[in-house]
Amino acid sequence: MMNNFVAEETPIYGKLSIISMRGCEAITERIDGYLKRFRTYEDIDTYVTHATCPRFGTGEGKCVINETVRGHDVYIICDVFNYGVTYKMYGMEVPMSPDDHFQDLKRIIAAMGGKARRVTVVMPMLYEGRQHRRSGRESLDAALMLQELVNMGVSNIITFDAHDPRISNSIPLAGFDDVQPTYQMIKALTRAVPDVSLNKFDTVVISPDEGGMSRCMYYSSVLQLDLGMFYKRRDYSRIVDGKNPIVAHEYLGRDVNGKDVIIVDDMIASGESIIDVATNLKKQGAKRIFVFACFGLFVKGLEVIDQAYEDGVIDKVFTTNLVYSHPGLMDREWYWQVDMSKYVSLLIDTLNHDETISDLLNPVTKIQGLVARLEEGK
Repeated sequence: MMNNFVAEETPIYGKLSIISMRGCEAITERIDGYLKRFRTYEDIDTYVTHATCPRFGTGEGKCVINETVRGHDVYIICDVFNYGVTYKMYGMEVPMSPDDHFQDLKRIIAAMGGKARRVTVVMPMLYEGRQHRRSGRESLDAALMLQELVNMGVSNIITFDAHDPRISNSIPLAGFDDVQPTYQMIKALTRAVPDVSLNKFDTVVISPDEGGMSRCMYYSSVLQLDLGMFYKRRDYSRIVDGKNPIVAHEYLGRDVNGKDVIIVDDMIASGESIIDVATNLKKQGAKRIFVFACFGLFVKGLEVIDQAYEDGVIDKVFTTNLVYSHPGLMDREWYWQVDMSKYVSLLIDTLNHDETISDLLNPVTKIQGLVARLEEGK
């Protein structure tokens, strides 16, 4: 297997090292496997550099890097939303919060002592990404996080489907790549639902809110499908859990009667908003409903989606393996996991050769070829 985005004669920027944070071991192992298949010219057993972040009984921690990274091009794989990782504090088993993971990330960077030639953080779901803008007297956490990493010596930050990519404006002199899993999602749909028809007479792309319109416009444009949108009518007289509660979802767009619908969002948190949108579309006569979300968090469990599937409201949910999977998720009939490990390995390998990743970030040709093959096979 070759990486077609790298010329054979291109020298590497620095010796490649990948550091997996706790909870990312599985996807890091897959990335490492792809890299070894790409880089047959190197006789290396693994590109993984092992680091540990032990905790004291009080919950305090530190990082120890077990091999040298002097002069290396280091890529840290980080899932700050992995609550399946725990540590002991005062004898209690405590799940790691996003704050705990971010603190460990800084410990890893600090443990390098500035010896690495370049440090890139691969943080699929951006820490504090939903706190991306200031409204009144409140913190702007995502911007502070990015600035802190850059000040510690991080050169590049790679994230996926950022809640608001404009947060990159907080670090204008550092690298920030917002990667979209568009091609991988469409490919997964064609495999999971072989009879799907990706033409404007049979399928519509829907954004569940106004904030996600840019992402849905891309799907709509490359697939040449009609586009619709919901907007959230909120009760601005109350604040519940730090936000104004949603009163209703109102639809704007083409008729969906008898058509398949693809709802595209960046994440599924509780799943309640997606179900409200899907229920509304079903009442309008939508045929099948497929949900694309880069991150499936399911913070209130899987039962709410189970019920929606049993009621015929949702047919299939697609999320990536970039973040921790809720226990039992892989066994659900309504679920399909989109593997992103090969894509991440291509990004890392290409960057390590100091080549452009522009073609990797814009897979229009691959999507059009996939759709053409799908239509030819029918």
